[in-house]
Amino acid sequence: MNNDSVITVFTLSGLSGIEKYRIILFVLTLLCYCVIWLVNMTIIVTIIVDKSLHEPMYIFLCNLCINGLYGTAGFYPKFLMDLLSTTHVISYAGCLLQGFVIHSSAGADFSILVLMAFDRYVAICRPLVYHSVMTKHRICVFLFFAWFIPIYLIFIGSATTMTLRLCGSHIPKIYCINYLIGQLACSFSVAHVVVPAFNYTFYAGHLIFVVWSYIYLLKTCRTSKENRSKFMQTCLPHLFCLITFGGSLLFDSLYIRFGSKISQSAQNFMAMEFLFVPPIVNPLIYGFKMTQIRNKIVQLLSGKHF
Repeated sequence: MNNDSVITVFTLSGLSGIEKYRIILFVLTLLCYCVIWLVNMTIIVTIIVDKSLHEPMYIFLCNLCINGLYGTAGFYPKFLMDLLSTTHVISYAGCLLQGFVIHSSAGADFSILVLMAFDRYVAICRPLVYHSVMTKHRICVFLFFAWFIPIYLIFIGSATTMTLRLCGSHIPKIYCINYLIGQLACSFSVAHVVVPAFNYTFYAGHLIFVVWSYIYLLKTCRTSKENRSKFMQTCLPHLFCLITFGGSLLFDSLYIRFGSKISQSAQNFMAMEFLFVPPIVNPLIYGFKMTQIRNKIVQLLSGKHF
């Protein structure tokens, strides 16, 4: 086709047929976004203000909450504007930026969860060397790569997408992702297959490491009542967050694979679940389950000094 060079905007079709419920959905979505900011900022401020929480596990949790705000910022503002608009379009640059933010946030989320699994493995399975392994310098290095690598990998994927000649502008979703932009390409691109395959393989290694660390954690905790208590206090929230995150990714994958075969409401739910459940559940689980954070939050809200 000869019109591939004139595409400057994309049409998002995920919100078609909701004209009667736009105001209700806008209010509920705005409320959800406010709750996400509230619960994540509460954890972030509590950890930053209280020096007794400047430990590896809490620092990783703080970064997890920051990443939750980063990822949702790529979706909710644009989605809220679309709910109040009769035309659901996004510019070419805006679509690439939205896909980059959402994808890089997902990668950073997984990387930080892996760091938290490593921290719990060292703390419970090798407690004698914990402070020599989890030094401030190494924590900074770990966090740098946990943020840099996902951003770099997704940047390469976005740069690959930018090189594609597009023959369409219709995206059957409520937000942009690189995969659906690639589906609009006029011709097959090897790079558009190789780069995602490498990313999936890279994060499959993350998953293998998490499974391996939890196998050792469970073996160690069986032999000690104290370790079982540590597992229930710190590992259980982390495990729940991993399951929530994995379930969200599964919903998103199912959407891409089977989205056209189910109702529009179910499609939108699977698309939003990834950007709704983890950012709310993660800080709530840690805030309620971990006694030290819960007590500090109560002190912060009551106006007492730490």
